[in-house]
Amino acid sequence: MKNNTKIITTVAGAILLVGALFYLGGKNKPSVPADNPAVNLHNHNMTANISLAALNNLMNKPVLDFSLADRDGNVYSPANLRGKNVVLFFNEGLMCYPACWNQIVSLSKDERFKNEDTVVLSVVVDSKNDWQQAINKMSELAQATVVFDTGAIIAKKFGALTAPSSMHVGLFPGHTYVLMDKEGIVRFVFDDPNMGIHNDQLVAEIAKLK
Repeated sequence: MKNNTKIITTVAGAILLVGALFYLGGKNKPSVPADNPAVNLHNHNMTANISLAALNNLMNKPVLDFSLADRDGNVYSPANLRGKNVVLFFNEGLMCYPACWNQIVSLSKDERFKNEDTVVLSVVVDSKNDWQQAINKMSELAQATVVFDTGAIIAKKFGALTAPSSMHVGLFPGHTYVLMDKEGIVRFVFDDPNMGIHNDQLVAEIAKLK
C-alpha cells in the first residue's frame, strides 16, 4: 500500500510540474495585437537569418545588375532604365494575398507615378503563367507593371530574402522597396514587415531626387 501511495504521489507531482511549465511558457510568449495579424506572420524576425545589412549596403551605390521581363516580354535593366527614377517593389507575389496585391494595384493606379521620369516595377517570384491566377482573382493587377523573378534570383541578390518582411527567410521576399535615381544609383531602401501601402513615402523620396 505504501509503495502504491508513493507511486501515485510521484506521478501526481510530475503532472503538476509539467502543467506549471506549460502555463509559465504560455505567459512568456510575446503577445500579438489582434488588429495586426502581419506581426504574427513575422515572429521569426528574431532569428539569426534576418538582416537588413545586404539591403542597406545597396545605398548610394550603382544598382546591382538585373534583367526582368513583364507579361508582354518587355525587358527592364539598369541600362535601359537610365534616365528614369525607378521603384523596385520586391514581394512574394501570388502567395502574398491581399497585402502585396493591394500595394501592387495601388502603385499602378497612383497618378503621381505616371510620368515620363518614373517607372515602378513590382517584382514577383512567380512565373508569368502562375501570376495569371492572381489576375483572374483581382483583375486590377493586369494594369500593373509586374516583372517575374522566378526563383527569386534578383531578390536574393538585392538582399530581399533576408529582410524582416520575409515570411519564408532565404526563399522569398516579403515587402521590400528599392529606389534608384536617373543615374542608376540606389537612393532609398525600405523594408516593411507590416506590409502596408507606402505610396506617399515613395513619392516623397522621389521628390528629393529632383
